[in-house]
Amino acid sequence: MNNIKAFLLCATIMATMSVFSQNKKTKKADDNFKSHAYAIAIEDYKNLVDQGYDNTEIYKRLGDANYRNANYSEAANWYSKLFMIENATIDAKYMYKYAQSLKSSKEYEASTIWMQKYRSTKTVEERSKRFLQNPNYLENIEKNSGRYDIINLAINSKSSDFSPAFKGEQLVFSTARDTGYVSKRVHTWNNAPFTNLYTATPNANGDFTKASPLSSLNKRTHEASAIFTKDGSTVYFTRNNSSNGKFARDLNGVSRLKIYRAELKDEKWINITELPFNSDEFSVAHPALSPDEKKLYFASNMPGTLGESDIFVVAINEDGSFGTPNNLGTSINTEARETFPFISESNVLYFASDGRPGLGGLDVFAAKLNDLDDLTVLNVGKPVNSEQDDFSFIINDQTRRGFFTSNRDGGKGSDDIYAFEENKALSFKTKTVIVGITTDQDKGIPLEGAQIILLDKEGKKLSEVLTKADGSFVFDSKYNFDDYIISANGEGYEKREVSFSAENKKDTTRVEVQLKKILKRAPVGTDLAKFLNLNPVYFDLDKSVIRPDAAKTFDAVISYLNVFQDIKIQIQSHTDVKASSAYNMQLSTKRAKSTLNYLIDKGIHPDRLTSKGFGETKLVNDCVTLAKCTDERHEENRRSEFIVLK
Repeated sequence: MNNIKAFLLCATIMATMSVFSQNKKTKKADDNFKSHAYAIAIEDYKNLVDQGYDNTEIYKRLGDANYRNANYSEAANWYSKLFMIENATIDAKYMYKYAQSLKSSKEYEASTIWMQKYRSTKTVEERSKRFLQNPNYLENIEKNSGRYDIINLAINSKSSDFSPAFKGEQLVFSTARDTGYVSKRVHTWNNAPFTNLYTATPNANGDFTKASPLSSLNKRTHEASAIFTKDGSTVYFTRNNSSNGKFARDLNGVSRLKIYRAELKDEKWINITELPFNSDEFSVAHPALSPDEKKLYFASNMPGTLGESDIFVVAINEDGSFGTPNNLGTSINTEARETFPFISESNVLYFASDGRPGLGGLDVFAAKLNDLDDLTVLNVGKPVNSEQDDFSFIINDQTRRGFFTSNRDGGKGSDDIYAFEENKALSFKTKTVIVGITTDQDKGIPLEGAQIILLDKEGKKLSEVLTKADGSFVFDSKYNFDDYIISANGEGYEKREVSFSAENKKDTTRVEVQLKKILKRAPVGTDLAKFLNLNPVYFDLDKSVIRPDAAKTFDAVISYLNVFQDIKIQIQSHTDVKASSAYNMQLSTKRAKSTLNYLIDKGIHPDRLTSKGFGETKLVNDCVTLAKCTDERHEENRRSEFIVLK
């Protein structure tokens, strides 16, 4: 995405930055940055770095200036230096921008690492939620890919050409090519000529080879992003805040973007007026009309904006006046950039965003505008989207042909317009991928190799998989939002069926299945604690009272005895060597009785239980003297066992 278009994209959309050392050199760089003279600001800040200035604000602004100008490799370079500063407190949004810059530079592994760091900050940002909800977003994008055939238009120049618009058979677009009739019209954003609106008519082969300016609309300002009514009599377009055809700036030296409306009469555009919700304090840009032409969509950073730029909608009244603009909300907008809207005849909103899971830079997304509280937003996939900036997507629903803009490698200029033909339409049917995990019910550990069968609500088998080493399973096909059954069967575990509903309209429906081990009869002479893989029942020094930490072991033993109700056990209790043999024999007998009484109190019949103390005669380790071991090791001998007799 070239820098001129970046200006029209973000326009003056920028959060107030922290003020740092205001000597003359930093103030000059800061002023250029704040007024969006990014090309000059970059050189100013780089000179400061060369002179030994080294702080977070300079690196932030060098990264941001390059990011806004779509110089993603340079942005990544400066963001990396930012994160190398020790003990610096840096907002999580810079992790996101760094990850995006790395992705656009095709450094995918590094991008993934920084995106994971961004997620780990547990930010409540919408874009973080979207990545967490869609961990397999690259696979999902791939599924939508390959639906377009694209070609670079012959009318592209070495400058920036972007923002195509339909006007009957004509193509109207924005361009930074130097027209020659105004000399040195160079803007400090990127040292490139101002943009004008041009028009092109297809030849007999349907190709666009020649273009000419729309002279009655172009002034000594930026003009871009036009949208025409179906009858061609009215146009809405973007222009800088101007006075008498020249730039008008606010107190910060910024010329805000505004939307203007004009009428066609005798082949000339007249009555050029700005819309009433424009402002000298924020930008309004990139108009788009609803199919019935009763609503105008646009991008802005007006109050109420969630991110750097959001998409808004406003009603167009019958008398030509306007209602109150409304933000489309979090179903569409994020904390990043949402911009360049277009509404197709089938009421599908196409827009560009770098706040949603994508391939890098701005990606084109689509959403059918039926219910803003229940939208399915899709990435349109490759080849429309790439690692760079892709935006300004428009389509004719009847012919399935359209245009979009990209600054990808291999173009003629910094931004080029591409024609496309859609050979397979997007599907907005709400479907889901079913994923899950299978674990041991008691221990919570994952179970590998369990058989997982997906059934519909009538019990018809739909698919079957085995769990992976981490206990996970995935049914790759997408399923309708409906009721389903998971049948799980693992070796040594009881078969289980889990019913669930896929009704949350997310890309992924998650299911957890816990399996219970099949209990086997313990052999005679076995200690049930060991057989059930339980912790022993330990006692404090010189005590026979049951400790609270033994409850889990007792519960498991009791559950087992309730399953195998004919089993009888002997409680065998023991001591360490920290007393005389006679005393230890008495103490172990007390411990055995205490253990037996605990089981009786919990409902185990006394006829199934006997108890016996063994004193210090059956040590489990080599702690045969007081001095030989620590108290922790002596504790290993102060225990009760549950020995199967029958």
